[in-house]
Amino acid sequence: MAEPNFSWIYIVIFLAIPLARIIPRLLAKRGIGKNFFPQQFQQQPNQPETHFDEYQQKPAMETTKPKSKNELVLGALNRGSKSFESIQKNTGLDSKDLDVILEDLEKNGLLKVIKKQGMFGPKTELLPTDKGFKEYYS
Repeated sequence: MAEPNFSWIYIVIFLAIPLARIIPRLLAKRGIGKNFFPQQFQQQPNQPETHFDEYQQKPAMETTKPKSKNELVLGALNRGSKSFESIQKNTGLDSKDLDVILEDLEKNGLLKVIKKQGMFGPKTELLPTDKGFKEYYS
């Protein structure tokens, strides 16, 4: 007697489910999937108007342009940049200027330098101090 073949279950689990998550993302990225929402989620003509767009357009925090290069670097540090390269990439400063600014921030106690032993050799992390955090957000 032949045993039933249930190999199609593997196709459903390992292929269909991931594709069901990937395809809508690809469609939304290309702008094709805008009309894929069911009718119940779209605005009905007799329902009151929602103001979701107003909440979506307002920024979470008021952003002000940094006044100096020191504040620009301190802002990058407070947003999570920990290495020289990532700070340089986020701020757009050249190496010489950034080096001078980091030394100045360290001298003023707004930045601390932590040297660690990484998997591929020594690693240097740059972290803002509490004083640096308060200085940036005040």
